[in-house]
Amino acid sequence: MFTFIIVTVSLLTLAATLLAYLPSTLWWIRACEFPRLQIAVLAMLPLACAPLLNSPGFWVVLSAGLTTLLLQARHILPWTPIWPTQVKTAEPGHNDRCLTLLVANVLTPNRNAAGLIKLIQHHKPDIVLTLESDDWWQTQLDEALAQDMPNAVRIPQDNLYGMHLYSRLPLVSPTIERLIQDDIPSIVTGVTLSSGDTVRFHALHPRPPAPGESEESLWRDAELLLIGKRIHEHPVPTLVAGDLNDVAWSRTTRLFCRVSGMLDPRRGRGLFSTFHASYPLLRWPLDHVFVSEHFTLSRLHRLPGFGSDHFPILATLCYRPSRSDEHEPPSACREEHQQAKDTIMEGQARTQQV
Repeated sequence: MFTFIIVTVSLLTLAATLLAYLPSTLWWIRACEFPRLQIAVLAMLPLACAPLLNSPGFWVVLSAGLTTLLLQARHILPWTPIWPTQVKTAEPGHNDRCLTLLVANVLTPNRNAAGLIKLIQHHKPDIVLTLESDDWWQTQLDEALAQDMPNAVRIPQDNLYGMHLYSRLPLVSPTIERLIQDDIPSIVTGVTLSSGDTVRFHALHPRPPAPGESEESLWRDAELLLIGKRIHEHPVPTLVAGDLNDVAWSRTTRLFCRVSGMLDPRRGRGLFSTFHASYPLLRWPLDHVFVSEHFTLSRLHRLPGFGSDHFPILATLCYRPSRSDEHEPPSACREEHQQAKDTIMEGQARTQQV
């Protein structure tokens, strides 16, 4: 029985690892991309017990375990400090070209607005983006932030996809878009820095592939790739932020980065896992900030929780176009651009099954 349990656990971790490679949008297959670190850790347990097993159990566990670890490490290691950073570190000074962004999925039923407002007042970001914020959250945030952050885009919704953007910096032609689904908003706006330079900012919160939400990842993938395609077609200094309901190492997020040429400040620095705030053993990076090659990174922090199932994330980014050549933006081949185009067209054409 002991051998059976160890072999079964080892084969299950390998199966979950291999499922993530299938070209399917079904939620339960795409979900296998999320817990890569957890699967890798779980695969180590049978390996530790392998010396206690006789052949052939020993060889099954050894081969399955090592295969699982190698495949998972391939995806995890770029988001650890042992990997080279993808976004270069900012040099001191040039503060008028820097902006600090705070992204927080507030969890609509959560009513600890005071906890989030305290974080905002302490860190003094230039831009605050909230996700899942409804009318109640809008009232609390307006009261606390209106004086210091008079520029705002408000989209209160009670379907878990409300969105609010507050800024102490001027916003240029802010627009609310509903890219793939009518009940899922996004924001695109220019932001004028203290230096007078203007950059583009995209705020996103696509619907996740999960039971009760969406049986497939198609519509999430299409929204993210549509933004990537727009960035590729109009290459200006750009920031993308939000709860993408996708992990940094997923097939879709990596394709988004190649299609758009955007860089991930997490790479080479750490996971900065933001979800789930209540379960330390089940966490992965869902809340993101991506930048074009025109930016360097001054700081990136995961902030303390305030009652939401997400931790907020704080990033200070500096607009330094003179350092663009220090970066190596990812790029997509012709087939990948076509794949993104096909996904977008299918997402726009098909009706979601919830």
